[in-house]
Amino acid sequence: MRPDTPADHTTEAERLLRTAERYPEDREPLLLRAAAHLELADDRARATTLYDDLLGSPGLDHPHLVKALNAANLWEYGHEAEARAILDGIRAASPLDPAPWEIVAETFEAHDELDTAHDTFTAALTLLLTPGEEVPYAAQSLLIGRHRVRRLLGTDHDAWDELADAVHTAAVPLDELHDPKRLWALGSSDPGELRAEITRLRAELGTYRSALSRPFPVAVLHWTAPELDELLAAYPNLRNEYPSHPDHLARLEAALRDLHQAGTPNLGIVTGTVPSYEAFAASEAASPADPDLLPQYATTLAARGRAVPWPPARTAPCWCGSDRTYRECHGAD
Repeated sequence: MRPDTPADHTTEAERLLRTAERYPEDREPLLLRAAAHLELADDRARATTLYDDLLGSPGLDHPHLVKALNAANLWEYGHEAEARAILDGIRAASPLDPAPWEIVAETFEAHDELDTAHDTFTAALTLLLTPGEEVPYAAQSLLIGRHRVRRLLGTDHDAWDELADAVHTAAVPLDELHDPKRLWALGSSDPGELRAEITRLRAELGTYRSALSRPFPVAVLHWTAPELDELLAAYPNLRNEYPSHPDHLARLEAALRDLHQAGTPNLGIVTGTVPSYEAFAASEAASPADPDLLPQYATTLAARGRAVPWPPARTAPCWCGSDRTYRECHGAD
């Protein structure tokens, strides 16, 4: 059942914490979800403990995102100075992941620091997007957020705002959704105004529901070179699936591009490990040597929150783990 009360959120957080103990390879996304439920239960101090626990762990996948979420939570329960220091540090680090930028900007926006929020959204878009290139799904919310803040500031549209209008798919235009006067209409006694506002709110809620209820990504399985060597040494018959590591990477990118051209939404990449794959095979009472098990393993990793959206921003590091940007590596035309 969907959590609705603080007690429900606490129960869900406890469940996620138990799951993280069972699947240590998925500890980071599971603890982030648990912390979110604790915030909704107004147990912000315990949520901070989880964020601190994650930040003290080696090999964190998304340290800037964890820091941003921690800062937003700290500010909400009175630790503004500490939160500001963390947020300023994230902005100075200029991460190539859109998610921490969005959390930082929205935290300033939530506390009525609209100019700082606007500057943060703009800095993120300037860093992550190249004019004329397709906007990755993960970066679209930055455009929408910047449009919203500029509407609150009363600023005229610019090129980024026009791009936000282009990626926005809801029936109600962004200018209406982000109109500050909408709040005034909520206190109106005019039935016509109230009906119009309900229509706008339903459209906005529909957009959020669509984003939250999107199915798990169509995830393609990625192996690093050392993991693939270990996999093939243990299960040689899988060489038919993976003739070589460069071939594996090239096929992965080609498959994702074909899916994208076919209109498949919400594409992602999950990175496997041999111990995790063997544990999954055991749970399915199947042999790790069975190639039919590979896509099932990828789907399971995606369901646990391990998928990384594809494509990355053109200037972001390539998904393959090389030292080059996506544009210079597998994103080259």
